[in-house]
Amino acid sequence: MDDAKRGTSLRDIAVFSGSAHPELAAEICAHLGVPLYPVQVDRFANDCLQVQLQANCRERDVFLIQPLVKPVQENLVELLLMLDAARGASAARTTVVMPHYAYARSDKKDASRISIGGRLVADLMVTAGANRVLAMTLHSPQVHGFFSVPVDHLHALNELARHFRQYDLSHTTVVSPDLGNAKEAAHFARLLGVQVAAGAKQRYADDRVQITSVIGEVAGRDVIVLDDEIARGSTVLELLDRLRELKPRSIRVACTHGLFADKALDRIGSQEDVLEIVCTNSVPVPVEERTDKLRILSIAPAMAEAMRRIHNGESVSSLFEPV
Repeated sequence: MDDAKRGTSLRDIAVFSGSAHPELAAEICAHLGVPLYPVQVDRFANDCLQVQLQANCRERDVFLIQPLVKPVQENLVELLLMLDAARGASAARTTVVMPHYAYARSDKKDASRISIGGRLVADLMVTAGANRVLAMTLHSPQVHGFFSVPVDHLHALNELARHFRQYDLSHTTVVSPDLGNAKEAAHFARLLGVQVAAGAKQRYADDRVQITSVIGEVAGRDVIVLDDEIARGSTVLELLDRLRELKPRSIRVACTHGLFADKALDRIGSQEDVLEIVCTNSVPVPVEERTDKLRILSIAPAMAEAMRRIHNGESVSSLFEPV
């Protein structure tokens, strides 16, 4: 798109970033060719936050970029205040650009007297003023339905596929750690033209899982372990133990959201048979925590294109087509 056309089609757009991941927001704006407007966040003596959007929002198409990452509660409240500020400033439409939705893991009532946080937080965002949501790789499909406003749900499988096509894939199998992620793994395998397998997993606690077997052909093959996110890494490490029993030729690990809590990146990277760990920049990975095996792919071009299409009233569905 030439500069004149871009300037015309995006002249009424206003993009703001919260504190969670300003580097990604700046990269998205660079691809869009629009400025990233500043946000002032103040903290009162009683520890309450105050947010000011420092650009005109009146009758503009406002995009608020904020992944819900650690500290999740701080970033969530900041996002809610940004939404309220945009609504109070007479924004024509406000879209939450949420590369990672942490509360998507709280998606069902699987024990007595627990909250379904994924739905509650979705309601909070809509109540605060969200007219639309742009999300990336939600933890489970039903989370999409928690929102009472339109949701454009992107995935990073095309970005991951472009990376892995540099290798010889003639003896490759994509392995999902569990059956819940098997559909995404099968889609990824189709993009690469390779086989797919899945682990039989049972979770006993947030940091304790058991994988009893792997369904599919992995012996003597180049394995790509694919998950939507890696937090503590307990699932990946358990799967690696099962895979070693089947003697694959090589192992690489890939995910969309590289949360890497509690030194998970070090624990996975220290496994000698893991050649590579691939994630996207949907969440920030501190430089001091990175290892030589880590490869971070950018989702900024895809997010920017989705935002442009939303603004111009164009279809977003073609972003899901294989490339």
